[in-house]
Amino acid sequence: MKLPAPVQAFFDADKDPHGASPVDAFAPDAIVHDEAKTHAGRAAIATWFRQAKEENQHSSEPLELSEDGGFTIVRAEVTGQFPSSPAMLTFKFKLDEDQIKELEITV
Repeated sequence: MKLPAPVQAFFDADKDPHGASPVDAFAPDAIVHDEAKTHAGRAAIATWFRQAKEENQHSSEPLELSEDGGFTIVRAEVTGQFPSSPAMLTFKFKLDEDQIKELEITV
């Protein structure tokens, strides 16, 4: 499966439980929606990413890719230290050129 470069960068960073945040893949004014919270801007996104990694010790394996209404949608199996592991989650990316402008993660 060939993912757009910024989406691939996100999932590459997610594979390493102690890796750096993929903040460079996000636009400076990007927004992430996850677990009923919104994280706006690179600093907030980096904090969200690190905290999620520490709490859940998870990794995501992209399994399906589709496009819908200008969004790149990836279904991924997420495995980690949380009650419903492994879980299939939907990652809905809005891209702007070569950066992630918005990411929404849902079940």
